Amino acid sequence: MRLPRPGVTALPADPEPLLPNACFVWLAAALALAMLPHLLLHLPAWFWLVFSGMVTWRGLVCTGRLRLPSRWPLSGLTLLIISLVALQYKTLFGRDAGTALLAAMVSLKFLELRTLRDGMVLLFMGYLLVMAVLLYDQSLLLAAGLTLVLAGLLAAHAALQYPATLPALALLRLSCRLLVEAVPVMLILFILFPRIPGPLWGLPKDAYRGLTGMSEEMAPGSVSRLSLSAEVAFRARFTGAMPPAGQLYWRGPVLDRFDGRTWRRSEERLYRQFSYRTEGEAVDYTVILEPHGQRWLPALDLPASLPSETEVSATFQLVRRQPVQEVLRYEMRSYPYYNTGPLQLQGQTQLPAGIDPRARALADEWRSRPLAPGEIVLAALNLFRREPFHYTLEPPLLPEQNSIDAFLFDTRRGFCEHYAGSFVFLLRAAGIPARVVLGYQGGEHNGLGGYLIVRQSDAHAWAEVWLEGQGWVRVDPTAAVAPERVERGLYAALDDPDSLPLLARRGQTWLQPLILGWDYLDNAWNEWVLAYGPEQQKQWLSGLGFGPVDWQDMVLAMVAALTGVGLVVIGLQALSRRTATDPVALAYRRFCAKLARAGLVRAGHEGPLAFTGRVAVSRPELAARVRLIGRLYASLRYGPRQEQEAVRRLQRLVRKLKV
Repeated sequence: MRLPRPGVTALPADPEPLLPNACFVWLAAALALAMLPHLLLHLPAWFWLVFSGMVTWRGLVCTGRLRLPSRWPLSGLTLLIISLVALQYKTLFGRDAGTALLAAMVSLKFLELRTLRDGMVLLFMGYLLVMAVLLYDQSLLLAAGLTLVLAGLLAAHAALQYPATLPALALLRLSCRLLVEAVPVMLILFILFPRIPGPLWGLPKDAYRGLTGMSEEMAPGSVSRLSLSAEVAFRARFTGAMPPAGQLYWRGPVLDRFDGRTWRRSEERLYRQFSYRTEGEAVDYTVILEPHGQRWLPALDLPASLPSETEVSATFQLVRRQPVQEVLRYEMRSYPYYNTGPLQLQGQTQLPAGIDPRARALADEWRSRPLAPGEIVLAALNLFRREPFHYTLEPPLLPEQNSIDAFLFDTRRGFCEHYAGSFVFLLRAAGIPARVVLGYQGGEHNGLGGYLIVRQSDAHAWAEVWLEGQGWVRVDPTAAVAPERVERGLYAALDDPDSLPLLARRGQTWLQPLILGWDYLDNAWNEWVLAYGPEQQKQWLSGLGFGPVDWQDMVLAMVAALTGVGLVVIGLQALSRRTATDPVALAYRRFCAKLARAGLVRAGHEGPLAFTGRVAVSRPELAARVRLIGRLYASLRYGPRQEQEAVRRLQRLVRKLKV
């Protein structure tokens, strides 16, 4: 602390301006809008009481019914709410607990809201609340809602800058104008600011909790539960004609280890090239993948190209170096017809010992005939075709032990994971290499955008069998029981398609055009905004005719574009000042122009009273009228406010003046 010198009296510091009640109303409304997404989406119910209670308390302070709490009661209340957050989330770190703490601090800040400076601090905390919402969701609908929240925060910001000056409607117009004026700068920064892979900083692990998608293991019921979700898994746009439904098998995790109930994926070595022989023509397409928190990427059987930061396993599964935690857009090429060549992987016939004796006995009977591997495959498919198997989303529970036997010989009601798993078990028991492939099958064509929508309800499991001379061959045992599942989708294969979510039914209802129209907008948002990463940025800028670009080129272009926008804004402001349409100034300029034509030119230093006084001496017949115009103009220009009747009177006097 700096002490005053002896004999010198220190001047008292200017007191902080107090917060007007009107500014509190704006802050409360804007912060309520910023808090609403958190309260609706993820904060616990008791946060409604905390926020509304703090705002109500501060509102009663405005009316004089309560006082703001002193330091110690406020400190105790803060410790109580922090303790509740810690009990709720079992931690004070991470996305969920951190957002809850921010919301708690915003609520408590209302109880120390005294000055305009406190209001500015609270306002900037509101901007942080808006940013925190994007850690949970970045959809088009939410982005539109957050734009309205920003408009409210900007209006509150303007109210704090001009307290008790601007009316409410003027504040809202100002906030909307600021948002519109920021659009050119926003577009320049979005398009030209150099992108880097992933976020600028590491996010906590729980930031990705809640991502839905297919796991890398399969047990009875795992795929059927996923099929009850109508969320979009990915979208695909084909360069040429879309392949027929029977070829729309989107390859995902390949499972080759079985413990008696669950199929899992083996750890494999990854490669930068493919090892199979292509046959026929390629299919080129673009995938816009929703985040699912895992490393694998879906691709049509069989993929033949590697997206950036991606490798391929020996089972032809695309594996990314980092988990997919953001919307990802990548170009792909696949070959529907192929030959994988000789068997290279070992262990594709292994099974746990001592389980499912009836299934093993059936496989041994096929081998004893003897049957060729291809004939055994047909025998297993015929088992599903001829016996009373049923395709259903609600199969009966299977026992922990010998679940394959229970399904094949007792319940005979199951979903695709039951058929794929039992089929691979039978072939392995017969000595034929086989494995389970998880992924998606089919999709819904959106004619508005010319792309395919693949939802979680399209999740599927099928088998791959290795046959001499053909390599790995895709076999879908579900098609033997419910062929309409492959040709027309899940909704056509179920006895009760109404059990599916509305978006997954794909029936020809009056809602279908609305659903597809909204999905078209959502896909455009994902493809051109959320998936606009470093590769897409370079491709798009290079496609404009600039050739290959790097980050230095983008920085120079960004600086040049921002400078150009700044110069345009300065020019427009200068032009608007020159062409001002202030009726008082315009009337006075007309008055001076009339007198100038009569030889009475106003000097640059003359004010209105001095000028009209000189004119009155030179032209006594005009004295009364010009003096009245001078006084009226001075009153309107330099007085406290402009009365519209006085403005109209000035305009009439100038119009009727004859020089």
